[in-house]
Amino acid sequence: MVHLRSRRRLALAVPVVLSLTASLGFLPAAASAAEHAGQAEAAAQSTQAPKLAYVVNTKADTRTIASVKKAIAAAGGSVVATYEKIGVIVVHSANPDFGKEIRAARGVQSAGATRTAPLTAAGTTDEGAAEILSAAQAARTAKASEAAGAGEPLEADQWDLRAIGADKAAEINPGSSKVTVAVIDTGVDDTHPDLAPNFSASQSANCVGGKADTSEGAWRPYTAEDYHGTHVAGEIAAARNGIGVAGVAPGVKVSGIKVSDPDNGLFYPESVVCAFVFAADHGVEITNNSYYVDPWLYNCMDDPDQRAIVDAVNRAQLYAQKKGTLHLASAGNSNHDLDSDAIVDDSSPDDSTPVERTIDPHECFDVPTQLPGVVTVSATGVQNLKSYYSSYGKGVVDVAAPGGDRLYQIPDTPSKNGRILSTMPNNQYGFLQGTSMASPHAAGVAALLKSKYPHAGPAELQALLKAQANNPGCPASYDQDGDGTQDAVCEGGKRLNGFYGAGIVDALRAVK
Repeated sequence: MVHLRSRRRLALAVPVVLSLTASLGFLPAAASAAEHAGQAEAAAQSTQAPKLAYVVNTKADTRTIASVKKAIAAAGGSVVATYEKIGVIVVHSANPDFGKEIRAARGVQSAGATRTAPLTAAGTTDEGAAEILSAAQAARTAKASEAAGAGEPLEADQWDLRAIGADKAAEINPGSSKVTVAVIDTGVDDTHPDLAPNFSASQSANCVGGKADTSEGAWRPYTAEDYHGTHVAGEIAAARNGIGVAGVAPGVKVSGIKVSDPDNGLFYPESVVCAFVFAADHGVEITNNSYYVDPWLYNCMDDPDQRAIVDAVNRAQLYAQKKGTLHLASAGNSNHDLDSDAIVDDSSPDDSTPVERTIDPHECFDVPTQLPGVVTVSATGVQNLKSYYSSYGKGVVDVAAPGGDRLYQIPDTPSKNGRILSTMPNNQYGFLQGTSMASPHAAGVAALLKSKYPHAGPAELQALLKAQANNPGCPASYDQDGDGTQDAVCEGGKRLNGFYGAGIVDALRAVK
């Protein structure tokens, strides 16, 4: 994923009720001349201090928002974007006490910094960097595909499509062009010949910083190194056009909403808030979220900054759900049990100096994966076994899907590559693995279901996704490296368990 960090979706869809109470502080009705002078002096000094970004969350009504904006200005903040429908205001401020001061203001329900590094300072991570398909590999694969009667030149290396029956599903129903899956990620290269036929520019944007830019090409990746979103998009909807690869739902539309920071590749909360609201307001039926919101791998509700992040992003994704959008998110690549009592997080904050901490995943949430109504997806390999890196957890994982496993589950394909082959910027193709790859496979199946049941809302669509899944049940043993120690413990039965949730998605069953 973006600039390769160990971050892919670590939380799971545990229906957490997020109720954030309003602050009880009050602003003075009027300020004295001396106070005004002091504020002016502080403002002058703050112009020299580094700025941070904040989210300020209020009741979603015009009057309250107007009052809070006055308080923001008084505390030395400047408004960047206002999302009145959900009561979220994005703010920049150089006042080191801005968070504390604004939380005491009347009408503010939660507020906090969205980063620990200043704005002036200068992932999504999968297991290892991308491997570009070589010319020799492509030739072998094309020959094998032709011999096997596969529809696309590189399809012989797409074991993942066959694992969930997506190749056969495409013959029955490739998906409707009236359904759009938005890839909230590092941007999508819509000029790629496998993506151009299905790309929806009118539902694409650059949301970096919290404001949507819909100018031509704003949604494209900054450089070829920002390949993550393009790879994800191809897994969902690469066209069956006799070029390269195929997606799980090659007949649906795909759009790109870029949220990765140009300086460090991080996915900050204000950008993700913008993305969810944009998707909802532009008629997107499904979003894919193969990332976690930076800078915290887990956001703990006893920390005011992290609590505000959870509140803001949750408001945005719930707004989208109410407008008919289903969200899918990757479960994470740390082999964490998200239903355990304690997890060690040594990667947060990832925009400055990480500090090791032990958290309770029932009180500290991976966002957006653990937010209410979001479908959490774990990863499997060619043997339909949980991938060695995939996080898991009973009651957290909703479904599983192919994400690849380069160590223990090697397919009998021309490239003998256990990872997932998909589109890359600049008309290339490459292999990646991770729960970031699993989520778009599930999103593709959800898109097929939405095509078949166009009136299904997010809750019904999620139920359909679970109903068509095939659950292999917990394995008798999960000692992949053969050292005599279980690498992870699966809890639950054939109906629901920690490795696969309701089961591995099935594209063929979805269209029948």
